[in-house]
Amino acid sequence: MTIEILVPDLPESVADATVATWHKKPGDMVARDEVIVEIETDKVVLEVPAPEEGVLEAILEGEGATVLSKQLLARLVPGVVAGEPTKDTTVSSEASPDKRHKATLTEETNDALSPAVRRLLAEHSLEASDVKGSGVGGRITREDIEAHLAANKTAPVAEAAAPAPVAARSEKRVPMTRLRKRIAERLLEAKNSTAMLTTFNEVNMKPIMDLRAQYQDQFEKRHGIRLGFMSFYVKAVTEALKRYPEVNASLDGDDIVYHNFFDISIAVSTPRGLVTPVLKDADTLGFAQVEKGIKELALKGRDGKLTVDELVGGNFTITNGGVFGSLMSTPIINPPQAAILGMHKIQDRAMVVDGKIEILPMMYLALSYDHRLIDGRESVGFLVTVKELLEDPARLLLDI
Repeated sequence: MTIEILVPDLPESVADATVATWHKKPGDMVARDEVIVEIETDKVVLEVPAPEEGVLEAILEGEGATVLSKQLLARLVPGVVAGEPTKDTTVSSEASPDKRHKATLTEETNDALSPAVRRLLAEHSLEASDVKGSGVGGRITREDIEAHLAANKTAPVAEAAAPAPVAARSEKRVPMTRLRKRIAERLLEAKNSTAMLTTFNEVNMKPIMDLRAQYQDQFEKRHGIRLGFMSFYVKAVTEALKRYPEVNASLDGDDIVYHNFFDISIAVSTPRGLVTPVLKDADTLGFAQVEKGIKELALKGRDGKLTVDELVGGNFTITNGGVFGSLMSTPIINPPQAAILGMHKIQDRAMVVDGKIEILPMMYLALSYDHRLIDGRESVGFLVTVKELLEDPARLLLDI
């Protein structure tokens, strides 16, 4: 009797998916609920766990294959007791004691390896027994593999390779991930299907920096999270959206859809690419709730744990290129939204204040918007409102 491993139910907006990574190979033992394969869609990565303990009998769809919801991926033989001989893991009784010991050691060690470590071993054609582990219980870590590779690279070689007559030049060709393809499609769509224009302003960040310095310790002690800049950005944007509903609207054919809720998309850079998870009902959240919500979304994005529900929707996007050192940029609209706000690096600049030159921490703001829906008056007014709220954060509390 075998158990069929199927592609999980895909979200309604996802037609198909790609087999990203197999963490097991045929003949490997798997534990119940152990992740054996990752399925990548253009929005999220879905982990497929083993429904029962057993041995992976066969893989029917290899890495890179395009699959549909409920499609057969692999077969699992359930109920195999650890240590029972199988076709791929049995050690021949005729093998020498040293070989039997090494094979047993390899099998036991492989059970404790993380997926990342197994991938590194496979990439460099190494066995677990070749690397000395420094982790808990002798487990192998990424650093152990890197140290092993570095030592072998510097070790003397028995036979020197023939010198190449010309310096080696190589290329590496890898297919785009589904997420990267989707990002490319949406960016191109935004450029080709919107009348995009960008307007700029600058904001003096000293009032917010002084406020954070004054209340940071108390805020963190009470709420268990640090007071960052993003909560000020989100609260200022939410208030500005209330005053300029066109910026919070979207186009649907020949109709303008005005939203009476404030779901803010936050651009997050992840190892798989840029994603924009949504902070729902931002107008009802306090500063601490905004900070916790953004941190949770950022961690999920980093670990590939974002759900489809957390990625869809959103009426307006905030992107903070300043964390990477960007001084000024023109962000691209996130369709079907009508506008996006770019925040940038805070940098000391000489500014004239009341006829005197002062050194102030300044930051450029950039609002890209769809001119089909938003006119210059609304776009500039929106950006000036954000500027005034950030330069005098007491306005956020007094609602003025």
